[in-house]
Amino acid sequence: MERTTNVILCGTGGQGILLASEVLCAAAIKSGFDVKKSEVHGMAQRGGSVSSHVRFGKKVHSVLVEAGTADMILALEKMEGLRWTHYLSPRGRLVSADIRINPMTVNTGDAEYPDVDQMVTAKGIPCTEVPVLSIARRLDNFKVMNVALLGAASSLIPDISPDAWEAAIAERVPGKTLEVNMEAFRQGRAVPHQEVKA
Repeated sequence: MERTTNVILCGTGGQGILLASEVLCAAAIKSGFDVKKSEVHGMAQRGGSVSSHVRFGKKVHSVLVEAGTADMILALEKMEGLRWTHYLSPRGRLVSADIRINPMTVNTGDAEYPDVDQMVTAKGIPCTEVPVLSIARRLDNFKVMNVALLGAASSLIPDISPDAWEAAIAERVPGKTLEVNMEAFRQGRAVPHQEVKA
């Protein structure tokens, strides 16, 4: 692969965005790519926005993904994904978890949670909504939603093999949770990539 692949991961504090970005980086390294990563923690411990830029290719010079150049946005919260859509390239895709976390302004009644699906569709952005909540319920573990999201994204990144993904997961998650994380990844990988309808 000559070109650089640009991915932005986003969500809120406590959702495992940083672990997901570490797994993506490790999988890319195992596939022979140069990798750069940048993280913005925000108010992570208070449920604030968290994001990570990951770039990989033959040789990567810059850490940050520029607006309009992202190949993919991986969002663990729907509105956070919407907020980053201006970073997508014309051929980019949003891969979003089916999770809605109300910000404080919505909880206090000062704002309304937007119709994210309608807004993404209106922008003409290809989007895969990943049923991470259903996967987590089936596996009886709500800490694997980030890995399930990675599983869905993995089938859109052919330059990284399933073996590299699984080896990266094995290195990054606690041993006692390896089996459930692997199953979450496989179930996420099986999710079909279709458009979200408004």
